[in-house]
Amino acid sequence: MPVQYVWYGRHLAGWGVALILALGVSAPASATPLVVEAALNREVVAPLLDAFRAAHPDIDLRYHDRSTLEVDVSVAEASPAPDVVISSAMPWQMARVNEGYARPLNSVQARRWPAWAKWRNEVFGFTFEPIVMAYRLDLAKHMMPPQTHADLHSLLTTQRERLEGRVTTYSPLTSGVGYTLFQQDARYTPRFWDLVAGMGQADAKLESNTRSMLEGISDGRYWLGYNLLGSYAMVWAQRHPEVIVQIPQDYALVMMRMAFIHRDAPHPDAAETFVNFLLGREGQRVLAGQTPLFSIRSDIVGPYTAARLRDQVGEQLYPIPLNASLLAFVDPQRRAAFLARWHREFAQDDRQ
Repeated sequence: MPVQYVWYGRHLAGWGVALILALGVSAPASATPLVVEAALNREVVAPLLDAFRAAHPDIDLRYHDRSTLEVDVSVAEASPAPDVVISSAMPWQMARVNEGYARPLNSVQARRWPAWAKWRNEVFGFTFEPIVMAYRLDLAKHMMPPQTHADLHSLLTTQRERLEGRVTTYSPLTSGVGYTLFQQDARYTPRFWDLVAGMGQADAKLESNTRSMLEGISDGRYWLGYNLLGSYAMVWAQRHPEVIVQIPQDYALVMMRMAFIHRDAPHPDAAETFVNFLLGREGQRVLAGQTPLFSIRSDIVGPYTAARLRDQVGEQLYPIPLNASLLAFVDPQRRAAFLARWHREFAQDDRQ
């Protein structure tokens, strides 16, 4: 039976308290407003928000938890513009920055940030989150839970009748991060389309977010989920012991939350303070010690660091590169071709 990554849960005991504090602390009336539009669940990021508010009581942080598509729309259409934009839909973030919506950050923290986790000192990846599978604990009564992508494909083939309608994953059409993950899967394994076909034959249910997948696993509608955001799954599993989180052992994608300061930020100084906090030792220590978002910095020690993750999983971690290659993923022709093949392999039109 796969190893349950219980070490994730042991360090989350204080997150609920942190959430209460983060929501309960009020800024003084004279505080500078700071609006953050983010595709990052408030529950998961609560300790970081709490730490920022404690360190900067002069800033009134107004954090809006949105979907990736809502965040992307807000970049171009919100009036006034948000101060800071955070999203896991990496190609869309890169596209907005490439369109000129980001304000450069020329701080010490920005200049020292690893080159592989930033672009032109305008957008910064500040987390290091594994993409995981999740399954119900009682799945083992029926079949051996999967530890690799090949295991999952084998189950979809040999246990198709038992798994019919009980497998879930992202919809590449309604989720920007889901589309990105599948594009990356297609890069790393020649058998990706076989896996897609297997999910289609098992009538896998497509969701727009990880939370919906986890809710379905907890209530028994789903037995197995593929390509979930590890940070959300680990927090969920801490409170729902029927859910087991499995990092794939053959290879695991890693995504980064990307943050940038909007070029039209109404409060640019406060925005710079916030992004510097995300990149600085204090913010990264909170990520490493109190959230499963995982710190990128090599000089930070804690249960949730990129180095610790490599110790647990090995070198089969494949971070999605933060560079101009992401722009190809939002190219209309490439996207249309990918989705056309997805429909063909998954036979979605016949099943939805």
